[in-house]
Amino acid sequence: MEMKKRISLELRNRTPAEVAELVVDNCRSSDGEIEGLTDEFKELEFLSMVNVGLTSLAKLPTLPKLRKLELSDNNISGSLETLAEKCANLTYLNLSGNKIKELSTLEALQNLKNLKSLDLFNCEITTLEDYRESIFELLPQVTYLDGFDAEDNEAPDSEADDDDDDEDGEEGAGQLGEYEEEEDEEEGSEGGEVGLSYLMKEDIQDEEDDGDYVEEEEEEEEGEEEEAEVRGEKRKRDAEDEGEDDDEDDD
Repeated sequence: MEMKKRISLELRNRTPAEVAELVVDNCRSSDGEIEGLTDEFKELEFLSMVNVGLTSLAKLPTLPKLRKLELSDNNISGSLETLAEKCANLTYLNLSGNKIKELSTLEALQNLKNLKSLDLFNCEITTLEDYRESIFELLPQVTYLDGFDAEDNEAPDSEADDDDDDEDGEEGAGQLGEYEEEEDEEEGSEGGEVGLSYLMKEDIQDEEDDGDYVEEEEEEEEGEEEEAEVRGEKRKRDAEDEGEDDDEDDD
């Protein structure tokens, strides 16, 4: 796909002034030149044009807010002065996999006063003797070359910053969780008071029920005694009746 058409598609119903990040990797440039990118992209902060066949940056528009530029795997061999003229606030530049051969080619980057990180992986210049020392001397504003500083300390990963933000978010969530737990404990203590009252009420009810049960037992015992007395009186009357019958037979 041609670069101009790709840029048009990446707009996605936005105006160029509304775009902060633009990625057009693996499309095709026309005659090795940038096309479709204009000064209207004045809010652009991140631009990636990886493997698009660029040989020149002459048609790069003025991008005052651009901070990160990915140009790896192209055929750029010079004309880097355009970067200082059009992208003065650039802090990260990736020229890996290009045709950079000489230190003199990079002299144009001295005017990028905010440049902190420069990548030149797979460029012929990396085979020069004292390559790293020479770059840090030529570009003193650069802190990280190919991902490491002059003391071989690795550059911090931008994702690590995101992780720190996530940890802060988790910490905040933890504080919120603790607050919720405290509320739960308070509710639990209130529930405990209610439960205690309920249990006391249950105990009182049980005592009343026990009292009713005792009364019922006493009533049952009294009833059994009365029945026993009735049965006794009946047996007594039956015996008397039998005695009278025997007397009549004797007569």
